[in-house]
Amino acid sequence: MTRYDVMIVGAGHGGAAAAIALRQRKFIGTIAIVGGEPELPYERPPLSKEYLAGDKPWERLLIRPAAFWAEREVAMLTGREVVSVDADARTVTTATGETIGYGQLIWAAGGHPRRLACSGHDLAGVHSVRSRADVDAMMAELATTTRVAVIGGGYIGLETAAVLAKLGKQVTVLEAQDRVLARVAGVALSCFYEAEHRAHGVDVRLGVAVDCIVGADGRATGVRFADGEVLPAEMVIVGIGIVPAVAPLLAAGAEGGNGVAVDAHGRTSLPDVYALGDCALHANAFADGVTLRLESVQNANDMATTVAKAITGAPEPYHAVPWFWSNQYDLKLQTVGLSTGHDAAITRGASAARSFSVVYLKGGRVVALDCVNAVKDYVQGRALVVNRAAPDPARLADPGVPLKDLASPPG
Repeated sequence: MTRYDVMIVGAGHGGAAAAIALRQRKFIGTIAIVGGEPELPYERPPLSKEYLAGDKPWERLLIRPAAFWAEREVAMLTGREVVSVDADARTVTTATGETIGYGQLIWAAGGHPRRLACSGHDLAGVHSVRSRADVDAMMAELATTTRVAVIGGGYIGLETAAVLAKLGKQVTVLEAQDRVLARVAGVALSCFYEAEHRAHGVDVRLGVAVDCIVGADGRATGVRFADGEVLPAEMVIVGIGIVPAVAPLLAAGAEGGNGVAVDAHGRTSLPDVYALGDCALHANAFADGVTLRLESVQNANDMATTVAKAITGAPEPYHAVPWFWSNQYDLKLQTVGLSTGHDAAITRGASAARSFSVVYLKGGRVVALDCVNAVKDYVQGRALVVNRAAPDPARLADPGVPLKDLASPPG
């Protein structure tokens, strides 16, 4: 049986960053990255943006070339899905029955696309956007696709809708809630993006209840709503979130549920087992200590550094400002902080100018910003979030007042 001093399960951003951080910190033991996909670690955010649009070739999505991993003696065990963990024996087992040993385990497996539970979810032409294979399958069908139904008005759904609309497809976005981005942004931003998509020819339908996917000869032909209406579509894209890939850890006895619970250093309740990234339930300082999962490149990378520090004997608690981004049409949205639970929102600038920011406050203190084509606000707004600044609302709303002038912590 092969054994590695550190085994990293998951070949995404977090897994790659963990291996890099270990070597940067002069870790000399053996390291392996075990990934379910056949590819080397690659960037996922461009899948629903530049890669789908054909603006970014596959090679440019690779986090590092093959030679990089070889030079740093990181074994790449691709195409191996880990299905079970034995914490006592310190082994994992793959779907093919292979057993691999570890000294310390880093779980960075991310998540799987949440599937529809209705009939027709498995028809040809129904796609998710999570892996290269997912997007390649979509791209292979575009030539014979005119109408696309996108189920889910979150970032993945809207980014994909924007690309397909630019490619000339008839796109309909179906959102169960009364606005898009309802889980991650305030009303002002939701209304802005709804208007933008409609201006680009996308049919945005809100408060829609999907009954099933209808099809013929094994292929999707449309979406049936709860009221009986059928929306014709040759392609259906499902963007309704992810299910954290933690079943093997939970089965091995790790604490968790919607993710695996970790402490401030990324440790799970299992001995010498760490977790990071999309699947890690952690108490986040920028959510007032609420335990949550963060699905972002920032979180994966920063948690990877935290875990590497713990493994190399220089532990430092995780404390990183959350940030996110989304590209749709010619709009670059940059978010810093977490707006969940905000009780006030102030808009800087006019959305009609397509360059503005929404500042979220809780108890008078800044907790997050959404900046649309407003890079300066994004850069300067970080200090407001870090300091939990309590600026004067009138000055905060004035785009002529630089945010750096308002970043002092409350007196």
